Amino acid sequence: PSSRKHIRAQTTHQSIGTHSVNNTLRNWNNKSMENTEDSHTLSPLSTDSGTVSGPEIIAMSEVAKHNKDDDCWIVVDGIVYDVSDFLDGHPGGKKVLANEGGKDATKKFNLFHDAGVMRKYGPRLMVGILEGSKAHKRAMREAKGITGTSEKRARAIEKTLSSMFGPAPELSTDVLVRTMPYGQLVPYGDPSWYQTLNSPYYKKSHVEWRFKCRKWMEKHIIPFVTKWNENYGPEGGYKEVITQMYKDGIMPACVGPPWPARYVGSQGPKDFDAFHELIFIDEMSRCASGGVCWGLLGGITIGLPPVINFGSEELKKRIVPDCLSGKKVICLCITEPWAGSDVAGLRTTAKKSECGKYYIVNGSKKWITNGVWADYFTVAVRTGGPGAKGISMLVVEKDMEGVTTRHMKCQGVWASGTTYINFEDVKVPVENLVGKENKGWKYVMYNFNHERWSLIVQTNRFARVCYEEAFKYATKRKTFGRPLIKYQAIRMKLGEMIRKIESVQNWLETVTFQLTTMSKKEQNLKLGGLIALLKTHASKTFEFCAREAAQIFGGAAYTRGGVGEKVERLYRDVRAYAIPGGSEEIMMDFGTREAAKKFERFSRL
Repeated sequence: PSSRKHIRAQTTHQSIGTHSVNNTLRNWNNKSMENTEDSHTLSPLSTDSGTVSGPEIIAMSEVAKHNKDDDCWIVVDGIVYDVSDFLDGHPGGKKVLANEGGKDATKKFNLFHDAGVMRKYGPRLMVGILEGSKAHKRAMREAKGITGTSEKRARAIEKTLSSMFGPAPELSTDVLVRTMPYGQLVPYGDPSWYQTLNSPYYKKSHVEWRFKCRKWMEKHIIPFVTKWNENYGPEGGYKEVITQMYKDGIMPACVGPPWPARYVGSQGPKDFDAFHELIFIDEMSRCASGGVCWGLLGGITIGLPPVINFGSEELKKRIVPDCLSGKKVICLCITEPWAGSDVAGLRTTAKKSECGKYYIVNGSKKWITNGVWADYFTVAVRTGGPGAKGISMLVVEKDMEGVTTRHMKCQGVWASGTTYINFEDVKVPVENLVGKENKGWKYVMYNFNHERWSLIVQTNRFARVCYEEAFKYATKRKTFGRPLIKYQAIRMKLGEMIRKIESVQNWLETVTFQLTTMSKKEQNLKLGGLIALLKTHASKTFEFCAREAAQIFGGAAYTRGGVGEKVERLYRDVRAYAIPGGSEEIMMDFGTREAAKKFERFSRL
């Protein structure tokens, strides 16, 4: 059926290396060619219908001639590059690169660099395509107008699977059984349903949504992660990126089901549920940066739901559409210098003015994600007596007099916009009260499960990225003449990572299924302790995988940039997932206390 063909085309495996080469070839026509009459300009692409314009085809014998410091060519993945002017700027030293002049340096290049290097430098260094290489054959197919190679590959895979296991059932809207393999196919490098295992949770709409999310993230997020991290976020924040995400029908997924059609229209996936949101967060987390994930989602996913769920109609109408569309940024302000996990101990006050039209807010908030870019602050304040019963929530606006923000530089999540905020005699209209006065504790608690669940999704994907990067590195890095993967000690590390990651994934999907089948009230009653324990399991798994991956990479994961960049960056992010949203110690205690309460109330011995 045509629908099956459509899904098949979307779920075809593609490698990062292929993406890098294709990006370089696509940029060829945008490259300004110099010295077009040089002797190295060899045969153009030739087809049965004649000669066509495009990259030059260069024989290896010609490449070998260019092996001097002032005339240095190398080959990487079938593409010929002139690196003569790049030698002095090579981070690894001039001689290291010069020694590869006139040679195919693919293996050595891939050992120390990822595909992002060629996405950045490849187009301006490219000379042509190596004759007889896979890149040459691919270019020839494109020159002849041959398309559909992805579908051919998919059909070949499907034929192989069918010969081994019998024909796959048609994709169902009720349950997903053996889809086509998707992603790079590193074993356990993606959830099991990406790699042809059956699942009771995912349906046809999830397959389509996964394709849309991955394609979007690989175009709009992943190429810019390094720059955003080094610069502590994009200049001016993420509004431009969020706006594009909204226009493409993805961003509103961040507040969870149901799809907020009332504010943004119904451009979301059919039957949007918690598994669609899981896919959205999981695919974004492949960027391997807690800072970028929090920069995009960290404020809105926890700052906007209190307004959506408990705000007045006027407040919703004024704030929600602009935040979901990227026009405005909102963040949640709970943590204070003296009150972290002890939310009931917060000290920021909000006292009614004599005229009764304003709350006068005084206090400080610390470690607030997105605060430096925020237009709105959903602030937990004390309007009554001590403890939980005296807490309210207000929406404070950036341009209100007395609001000051200061960026905080932390160990990790550099690109998240972590902020220290001061409120000094800030006049907030009473219309900005969220819900009822002194009922703020309920509003704070109401969204904690969703916040922690989203952190678990991110955390486990980060652990999986650490494992995936370590696995790939272990297959190509050689010590004492053997790849690392050949050593039992390395395989033990990878095996430990796999079993921890998959246990979190299965528990996570079980919890997510509960989110799709329970009311919000039932979720809060039954899942609070369970999610708290799972958050700890996920963060400890992440910490373990970051450490073991760093051990496999060695010095490469101790260096910012290069082939170990993702692991090095994620290692710094570990504490940001072990502490915020409820520290491991608080979560473990809360989870077991909830278990004890249930035992006293319901157990029969």
